[in-house]
Amino acid sequence: MEMQIQSYLTFNGNCREAMNFYKQCLGGELWFQTVGESPLSEHMPPQMRESILHATLTKGSMVLMGSDMVPQSGLIKGNAVSMSLTCTSEEELRTTYASLAEGGSIDHPIEVSFWGALFGDLTDRYGNHWLLVFNKE
Repeated sequence: MEMQIQSYLTFNGNCREAMNFYKQCLGGELWFQTVGESPLSEHMPPQMRESILHATLTKGSMVLMGSDMVPQSGLIKGNAVSMSLTCTSEEELRTTYASLAEGGSIDHPIEVSFWGALFGDLTDRYGNHWLLVFNKE
C-alpha cells in the first residue's frame, strides 16, 4: 500500500450536518462515532456526548474525514487547506460543483484551464475550499 493523504475537516458542532451534505454532493458511505460512543465520554461534559468524535465518508479511493473536536484555541478558518477533487467526467464535475456551491460562493467558475483540464473552485457553505478538475485527455 502506498502512502496516502486524506482531508480531515474540523467543525464547530455541525460535523454531522456538513458530512451529510458532502455525502449528498459526493455520494459514498458515511460513518459516525460520537463522543458518547467512545471511552472519551467519561472525561467530557455531558453536552458533548452527541458531538462527532470522528466521521468518515468513503467512495472508492476518496476519503473525507471530519470531527467536532475543536482545540482549546478555537476553530480558525483559513485558506491554507483545500480539497482537490479529480472527477471522472465533465458531467460529474459540473453536477458536483453545483451541489457543493449551493449555499456557498463560486471562487472560479468552471472553464477549460490553460493546462487543458476542465477546472473550477468554490467555497462551500461551511467555509471549506474545493478545487474540482477533470482532465479531458
